Amino acid sequence: MTYAAAVYLFILSLSLSLSLSLPVMLCRLTARGVAKALLRCCNSIPPPLAAGAPSTARAARFFGTGGGDAYSPPERLALDMIRYALDHARAQKSSDSYGHAMLVLEQGLSNLRIGAEVVEGSGSSDNAMGMLLLAMSTLHYERGELKDSADKLEMVHKLGRVSLDVKVAAWESCAGLDLEAGQDVNALLVTDNCSYCLQSSIESGLPVSKVTQLRAKSIKGFVDLVNRQHDSLYHGLEGDINQLDVGASLLSWGEVSHCVGNFSLAKECYAKALLTSEANRTSNFSYLASANMVPEEVIIGANCALGQHFTHSGKFEEAEELLTKALVKAEEHFGLTHPKVGVVLTCIAIMYKHKAQKEASSSILIQEGLYRKAIDLLKAPMLDCEDVVPLNRSDVIALARAGYADLLCIQQNRKEEGERMKKWAQSMWKNRRLSLAEALEFSDTSKPAVVDTRICRVL
Repeated sequence: MTYAAAVYLFILSLSLSLSLSLPVMLCRLTARGVAKALLRCCNSIPPPLAAGAPSTARAARFFGTGGGDAYSPPERLALDMIRYALDHARAQKSSDSYGHAMLVLEQGLSNLRIGAEVVEGSGSSDNAMGMLLLAMSTLHYERGELKDSADKLEMVHKLGRVSLDVKVAAWESCAGLDLEAGQDVNALLVTDNCSYCLQSSIESGLPVSKVTQLRAKSIKGFVDLVNRQHDSLYHGLEGDINQLDVGASLLSWGEVSHCVGNFSLAKECYAKALLTSEANRTSNFSYLASANMVPEEVIIGANCALGQHFTHSGKFEEAEELLTKALVKAEEHFGLTHPKVGVVLTCIAIMYKHKAQKEASSSILIQEGLYRKAIDLLKAPMLDCEDVVPLNRSDVIALARAGYADLLCIQQNRKEEGERMKKWAQSMWKNRRLSLAEALEFSDTSKPAVVDTRICRVL
């Protein structure tokens, strides 16, 4: 059976799956010989390439680090299933569409396990299963199921022959999830595991690409920044940037540079992160990313970070344009009421605050509307809640409430409400690098506050 026929039968079987149980469907697929066909199909069939594709061609280097076929039959099948599942889930954005997409990937995982048993010692099957798990993690994440998302990433490391590139992608996303959940110590442990595995591979003489090494370095640097361990990061980074075409890594490096006052390098990283992620969004490399590190997240984050960069540089027209792009992208990808839309709105409100101060103008009504909408979308608790527990996005919520409080305090009839709101924001501020006042006012150009939309944190 040819590769195309195998894929056709697989999708056809899945179309019938809504009325069949999983065991019945699995038996039918096995009976038709699909699992064997997936591993017997012709290697000469070219991989699916996106239009315009220098980045797609480069992505081939990332599959099969051990030197095998970059697009083995199991990997190509996995890519087709992932494209179908993600497109289907995101097109409708309903619980049914996400459920059906997850069923597609789960069935693919089962078929690949059967195929791996038919042909023993196939590392490409483990790579394909790893990519499917990354995609399943993304689906869970987009439904707000962070624990399930993290569990799928952990499963990647239990695959015996999975390549280092797939492992690094899983570690990157796992660290991102930990940071978003405020589990900073866990994120440090993830980066330690990643660094140890990478070093062991190099010392063992295994082939490790320069891009994979830089990607691992960016994960560590990003986590270290959150944990205030960034003083000696990224020596010689300028030369390394030219060798890197991973959007999430470029965005992380840009934010590290931005936070330590290297504005020119930050701008370069942000711009390249945007270009790379736009190109990779339709390429095979996009499936070596997961959860809050996928190209769609990077595009939102890079637009927002570059907009903040222009805000800090006093270029408010450019800042407004980029932050608006980030807002539109966030609404398209997550929906109008998602908390990450509130994160971007907070950045826009702060931009208007700095613009009003710089130009000696007033935009109180605009700022107030933005802050109120952001606070609502961020699902901030009521001010009079007595038992406030630690929250996800607490720094961004505190930043939005403190900005809103400043507006209230300059209005005599609302000053008392503003003071109460400011006190609440101070109690919720957990950032260890900046005080809340420093984050709002940007008085020290060497210590700007940068909001990362991927992890919903103030860096």
